[in-house]
Amino acid sequence: MAAQSFWGYRRENGRVGIRNHVVILPLDDLSNAPCEAVANNIKGTLALPHAYGRLQFGEDLELHFRTLIGTGSNPNVAACIVIGIEPGWTGRVVDGIAKTGKPVEGFSIEGNGDLNTIAAASRKAHEFLQWASEFRREECSISEMFLSTKCGESDTTSGLASNPTVGDLIDKFDALGVTTCFGETSELTGAEKVCATRAATPEVGEKFFSTWQAYMDEVIEPNKTSDLSESQPTKGNIAGGLTTIEEKAFGNLQKIGKRAKFIDVLGPAEEPNKGPGLYFMDTSSAAAECVTLQAAAGFVVHLFPTGQGNVIGNPIEPVIKLTANPRTVRTMREHVDLDVSGILRREMTLDEAGDALIDMTLRTCNGRLTCAEVLGHREFVFTKLYRSA
Repeated sequence: MAAQSFWGYRRENGRVGIRNHVVILPLDDLSNAPCEAVANNIKGTLALPHAYGRLQFGEDLELHFRTLIGTGSNPNVAACIVIGIEPGWTGRVVDGIAKTGKPVEGFSIEGNGDLNTIAAASRKAHEFLQWASEFRREECSISEMFLSTKCGESDTTSGLASNPTVGDLIDKFDALGVTTCFGETSELTGAEKVCATRAATPEVGEKFFSTWQAYMDEVIEPNKTSDLSESQPTKGNIAGGLTTIEEKAFGNLQKIGKRAKFIDVLGPAEEPNKGPGLYFMDTSSAAAECVTLQAAAGFVVHLFPTGQGNVIGNPIEPVIKLTANPRTVRTMREHVDLDVSGILRREMTLDEAGDALIDMTLRTCNGRLTCAEVLGHREFVFTKLYRSA
């Protein structure tokens, strides 16, 4: 690797972002409309509408707050406006984001109505946006990068080439102190014992296995009389040649390379705190949910290898898509940031593909827009655990 630095935005807490968003964040589904109105008034701000936030409880409610607070705290966010139906929970999100030191302010609709709320929030968003516009990038060590990964619409080319390309990058970045993350608990079914051996310590391996077993006990066992076909593997996976979950799982596992060992197991949207290294996060295998959780944990750039083709993006964490499937490159070119199909034609080695992905990642960190960003893909989807009260 010739380059071991990138140009990013250093935030008040020392973390480094690669985008400079001013986010308008709704606490709940009832607050989506005023948030979108503020974003319409103040060009250049980013509203993040979502479907949840009322009558949740227990761990479901805690996950909701972790996701909201983590999203506003992500280093790719320069400042944040929070709008909620009432002041109590709105204030909780504001207080959580404020711990990063970045500008954040909350507004509640009850007792004010939409129009007054929109007017007040728009004035503050105007102030935040002009303030953020004067931020300048600075050169940062590659060890300050937080990178996540997930695969989607996998096929035989995924496990043979695009996933191993990510794995090659992970091995190279791990040696340089980059903080990285993989997840997709259900998609490791069939390879869970092998995955556990990739833990840095027996204790971390047991923590992973317990996390995977909890998924089996809480999701699969209660639904084992239901028809789970076309879920894992999906219909698209089957069309791409993956006939069993085991095939899919071992292909998935290629994303963590050959040498890196994961140092901890994170809950959904949990920020890593054991220092640099590879982490596993307990996430859904649904693309938008997984990336949303990883972004909420503070990861600033995402690698997404695909086989059959996937269009996933995220509003605050740029998603770099790569594929080794020549048909996908041909038919979905506008979604593909990196073509590694040369591996299958023996025109490119895995080492060369990994270096090409490193180059694309650094270019994205330095400001290059991903295909998903250019096309306006801003999938922001919460993980919900229970029925609402």
